[in-house]
Amino acid sequence: MSDLTPRRPQHRPLLWSDDVLAIQEALLAASLPPVYLVGGAVRDACLHRPIKDIDLATPGSAIGVARHLANALAGDLFIMDRERDVARVFLNTASGRLLLDVAGFRGPDLAADLTGRDFTVNAMAVDLHSDLTHLIDPCGGEPDLRQKVLRRCTPDALAHDPIRALRGVRQSVQFGLRIEPATLQDLRAQVARLPETSPERVRDEFFSLLLLDNVTAALRIADAVGVLEVIVPEVGPLHGLAQPAPHVFDAWQHTLVLTEKLAAMLLAISYRRSDSTAAVFDLGMMVMQLDRYRAALNEHFNHTWANDRPHRALLLQAALLHNAGKAATAPHFQGDLAHTLRLAEARAEALRLSQPEKKRLLAILSGYRQVLALADAAPLTQHRFWHGQEEAGVDRCLFALADYAATTGSELEQHAWLRLVERVRGLLAARFDHYAQIVKPPPPVNGHDLMARLAIPPGRILGDILDAIREAQVTGEVVTAAEAYALAQRYLAARPPAAE
Repeated sequence: MSDLTPRRPQHRPLLWSDDVLAIQEALLAASLPPVYLVGGAVRDACLHRPIKDIDLATPGSAIGVARHLANALAGDLFIMDRERDVARVFLNTASGRLLLDVAGFRGPDLAADLTGRDFTVNAMAVDLHSDLTHLIDPCGGEPDLRQKVLRRCTPDALAHDPIRALRGVRQSVQFGLRIEPATLQDLRAQVARLPETSPERVRDEFFSLLLLDNVTAALRIADAVGVLEVIVPEVGPLHGLAQPAPHVFDAWQHTLVLTEKLAAMLLAISYRRSDSTAAVFDLGMMVMQLDRYRAALNEHFNHTWANDRPHRALLLQAALLHNAGKAATAPHFQGDLAHTLRLAEARAEALRLSQPEKKRLLAILSGYRQVLALADAAPLTQHRFWHGQEEAGVDRCLFALADYAATTGSELEQHAWLRLVERVRGLLAARFDHYAQIVKPPPPVNGHDLMARLAIPPGRILGDILDAIREAQVTGEVVTAAEAYALAQRYLAARPPAAE
């Protein structure tokens, strides 16, 4: 029988936030069944890491416990599964929004609940009606944390839910744990069953992996275990696929380096940046040139999609897919972009991305090369870059920088890099400093005005004239409505006569 005797941790004391103390106080103030804090929050308390989400388990009514906490702590209650007695409470705390999930035991008692979990480090509990300094640890999670080992709770733990194979890869990197041999063997054995799991669960777990600080290590382990080939099969054929100069890596290594560079650039422009973050030349020069747009860039890259999926994860997913079409078009790679876009669209649908996410993913992949190919920094060139794709254009700018750095690797030529960074700075200046002059000048006339005054029918001709007026505004040729009408009349006069 599993030992459920509470004890003090052997390594260092549990560290609880004021939010957890408030939850305990609210529970003690009512006559409720036992409630246990379980899973990741206990692991994080052992590691002295911030606690963002909390899981509670009870032998009583989980919905009843959740309703009491929502009322006592001024939270919002959401019943996730009434039949299975699972509820979620959203709490607004001084440290931000806190998610509190409450469920009944996964089995007849606490022992079954804990031993039925995935890994020992996630199978610890604390009795919220008792001493928060004492730990319930039937599977030995605390010693495994201390020894930095990821171990399955039972021999059949991973077989119960194939998503645990992907979660094991993520958590091994996230917490710096070595996957012990039997667990690694089981991870590999369960990879083939990942398609049995809902695509939404796979997507969310994989996006969490992409957001790890050491995403390159996570991808290498996912590749070695076989997880990556199941989730993003397009990367498999890239291994060992040679690329012509100036590429210094094969297509797979280039993909890994691009992902690493992109993650490093996102960190360098974020508010998590430290003094050492941009200590290397390429990041340092980028930060110096782009730092004035730091607030705007953070607002952009911190955007979330449906169900709070971070935009940064979508950007890194684009990095994984950006070479996808090369395997089928080697050795000359003619048409690789079109092939990449078809594969990326299929992968977006397989991962159940929303339509806006899919559209942005394809926009990034289809347009980042435009940044590398811009002939000049003239206002009209910048306008044409931004027109119709303002949000995706910001992504394309950072993606192009990362791709160039990944292409050249350690052979990066400093003057060429500085020119590219300056080009991106100019594009961002147009977007954030001169929006009304370069990106989207307010039209002096609209389509209805033109149709009424010049008898232009709706359709392609009208659209072309409006485009010509807008571009003439950027160059300074058109400022007033009279000048816009004059340009439209010249455009019409220059058209060849329609066929009889």
